[in-house]
Amino acid sequence: MGLELRQQLKLSQQLVMTPQLQQAIKLLQLSRVELQERVEQELMENPILELQEDESAPDNAPETESKGEEHTPMDMGEKDLARNADWEDYLGVFSTSSGASRDAEIPEELPSYETRFSADHTLESHLLWQLHLTELSQEHKEIGEAVIGNLGPTGYLLASTDELAASTGATPEAIDEVVGFVQRFDPVGVAARSASECLLVQLETAGEEDPILLSLVRDHLEDIERHRFKPLLRKFRITQEDLETYIQLIRELDPMPGSSFGGATSPYISPDVYVYKDEDEFVIQLNEEGLPNLQISQYYMEAFKGRGGQEKEYFQDKMRSAVWLMKSLYQRQLTLYRVMESILKFQREFFEDGVSKLKPLILKDVAEDIEMHESTVSRVTTNKYAATPFGLFELKFFFNSGLGLDGGGQVGSESVKAAIKKMVSEENPRKPLSDEKIVSELKKELQINIARRTVAKYRTALGIASSSKRKRMV
Repeated sequence: MGLELRQQLKLSQQLVMTPQLQQAIKLLQLSRVELQERVEQELMENPILELQEDESAPDNAPETESKGEEHTPMDMGEKDLARNADWEDYLGVFSTSSGASRDAEIPEELPSYETRFSADHTLESHLLWQLHLTELSQEHKEIGEAVIGNLGPTGYLLASTDELAASTGATPEAIDEVVGFVQRFDPVGVAARSASECLLVQLETAGEEDPILLSLVRDHLEDIERHRFKPLLRKFRITQEDLETYIQLIRELDPMPGSSFGGATSPYISPDVYVYKDEDEFVIQLNEEGLPNLQISQYYMEAFKGRGGQEKEYFQDKMRSAVWLMKSLYQRQLTLYRVMESILKFQREFFEDGVSKLKPLILKDVAEDIEMHESTVSRVTTNKYAATPFGLFELKFFFNSGLGLDGGGQVGSESVKAAIKKMVSEENPRKPLSDEKIVSELKKELQINIARRTVAKYRTALGIASSSKRKRMV
């Protein structure tokens, strides 16, 4: 059988994402800060785009040319688009209130400027939370706050006992007592003054009483670090295998217990949408603050009129880019508004009563409600925030799985997490609630069918230690 080359015609349909469609999808999933940077970059690169200075949208279309002048189909399409597009609305004056406008004021009862800061979970906040769960006296808690405030990024105490005594007015004995107390917090070994002290606290908490192991940590960490093993073998009269076992146990300890926590940064979050109550109805208003109001530059439209060749090609390319950017911005705001409107429809009880009333919701529910694809809903809810009467929440927060109720209904997982957090905050520190007890309490109060391992998973996600560790903190 011989091989041969032949030509063949084939007609088929294929879905291709144009660069303009890719741009629209990218804009859809950008956060507010990223969107501002993207628009500013386009303003620098595209002379056809400019900022609209006055409040009223000017007529961006250039004067019509003489009737005798010939036009290409591309020219006519661009001029028609520039003439007929309502660029004032490209950011969307969207609101559920008929009387709302882009100058409408946000009600004062919405979250304040300070609530837009989201503090990371730091070592200091983690230790202070544990400190205030204890039953120490107010004087000892103040000393504990001073100790925690003088910890370095790795968890070591940077201030001496005398320095802490001078700043707090307490006795050195009281300082040492509180320092020893803080060292037993989670992570165990914080507030230590040296690596040896840090590891010894961890061994003591673990119930380790081997005198050889304790002596190795207390007096011979430098010998182990420099691999000076022969003097250790002679001193403790142990074999090489025994020494290797001890060294392995030491390596399993954490010499820098605070390194797993990040720094105390507070990123600023500007909400993309406001939801507030006006009489008996909720109003959705998009946040347009900081988003540039774009328009087509009439000056450059006139300047490129009648040009040909490469100049005409350059103008058409920049014109298409400007028009698609403005259309994409409009579509982004419209989609965000429709998604928020659908979320409000499904989660109305949350906006009325708070997190405890959050219902189960998935992307498919909202996608079917607004007749869009799930991927579009996923993109538009990524890195987008809503200011609600109960605080600032990422749009992803409103989507959560459901847990079955005895009555046949369902309750959202976030509502269950809120209930667990409330139970732990109100528990007796000396008798903390076990996971089994939390299961029974949830069954009693909310009629929820939930497994113990699910409670443990939610508790871990909330950063709450187990009952045995919470009891040890007291």
